[in-house]
Amino acid sequence: MPEPASPVTFPPAFLWGAATSAYQIEGAVREDGRTPSIWDTFSHTPGKTAGGETGDIAVDHYHRFRDDVALMAELGLSAYRFSISWSRVQPTGRGPAVQRGLDFYRNLVDELLAHDIKPAITLYHWDLPQELEDAGGWPERDTALRFADYAQIVGEALGDRVEHWITLNEPWCSAFLGYGSGVHAPGRTDAAASLKAAHHLNLAHGLGAKALRSVMPTRNSVAVSLNSSVVRPLSQSPADLAAAQRIDNLANGVFHGPMLHGAYPESLLQETSSVTDWSYVRDGDLALIKQPLDALGLNYYTPTLVSAADESTAGHRADGHGASAYTPWPGADDVTFHQTPGERTEMGWTIDPTGLYDLITRYTREAPGLPLYITENGAAYDDKPDPEGRVHDPERIAYLHGHLSAVRRAIADGADVRGYYLWSLMDNFEWAYGYSKRFGAVYVDYATLARTPKSSAHWYSQAARTGTLPPVPAAE
Repeated sequence: MPEPASPVTFPPAFLWGAATSAYQIEGAVREDGRTPSIWDTFSHTPGKTAGGETGDIAVDHYHRFRDDVALMAELGLSAYRFSISWSRVQPTGRGPAVQRGLDFYRNLVDELLAHDIKPAITLYHWDLPQELEDAGGWPERDTALRFADYAQIVGEALGDRVEHWITLNEPWCSAFLGYGSGVHAPGRTDAAASLKAAHHLNLAHGLGAKALRSVMPTRNSVAVSLNSSVVRPLSQSPADLAAAQRIDNLANGVFHGPMLHGAYPESLLQETSSVTDWSYVRDGDLALIKQPLDALGLNYYTPTLVSAADESTAGHRADGHGASAYTPWPGADDVTFHQTPGERTEMGWTIDPTGLYDLITRYTREAPGLPLYITENGAAYDDKPDPEGRVHDPERIAYLHGHLSAVRRAIADGADVRGYYLWSLMDNFEWAYGYSKRFGAVYVDYATLARTPKSSAHWYSQAARTGTLPPVPAAE
């Protein structure tokens, strides 16, 4: 008989967390001074979300947060990553804070700390105040300046109790899905505007990091969460390798270039020169963007497979980022995206833990000495309760086991990965997909809003409590 596999054990200080975002879970969109964000406007625009669904109620976390924190504690989580609703704290995106909005987050942080759960705050998870979008949104430089003011407000209010801070979540989605393909709020389809938005999101990160550090204790950690793509060529032909490099520039280099190295890749500037002249990059911007980071957050779901376009594939875009007649890849019309082979989640995304390993080891090389956190990783499945009300999701357990094993392998190979945040704590509003995709470890009955931990939640709880991955249950 073969020897049993050794248990996969993590370092003692490893953080076991779960993640959410404000618009996806809070609800209470008109309470305590909150005004509309771009996602309120977008989801209320006919045809933009599945079934016309919105985050008006979401899963009502605003009123149920104490119960939700108690559930996190029951599951043994050591950390919880959540985002602040900018328009709940600063309704117009300008001026003084609404204290009632800040009080919600003060109370949430206090509740987490009372249960010995480390809060990790993301300042921006895609919900720009609508008034700032009306003034031009992220393609306008002033939005980055407004973000710095907002960061200072939140840092002053919560920096004494929260040690882990993230400026932006997935700025690629904000820029290129929001202003390029239009499948995310605000739904604009302007390639040049998407690149301007990317630059001003970079600038917002730099200015926001400086603002946080000006008002917080030096012990606090400031990071950013990037959904860096693992871009693979279909073949090793020169044309396919060049296509992969072009997409890597647009997916990764456009953000980590300035943030980590203080420069945009020269090839990116050349490849997008037909779209924009980059004249909005002012002297001093790149130095502002390249703030010292205390950590880097990596979000990973699936790899990207590309080739050079030919007559049979021209115009084909199976990139997993929603259907649109407009591309989120400016200047890359000669690149074809392919479905990677293998088992898929309900999102149609291929399950491939090797991509997470490759992503971690890439940034270990690219930013040596910078601690890493997996700030999002997870899978959507068509979860349903059984007759007894239990929710079995063995596919998600297998997914988590595979990806956490990849994290542990990277640690063994020298990567400094200090924590993992499962996406998501519970089922919620999945952006343009409405409530049709369930990513949660906790099942939410959208009719009653009752929470039921799935079998994956219990599996993850055991991992969090022991620091060792339980085996994957045998298929029934």
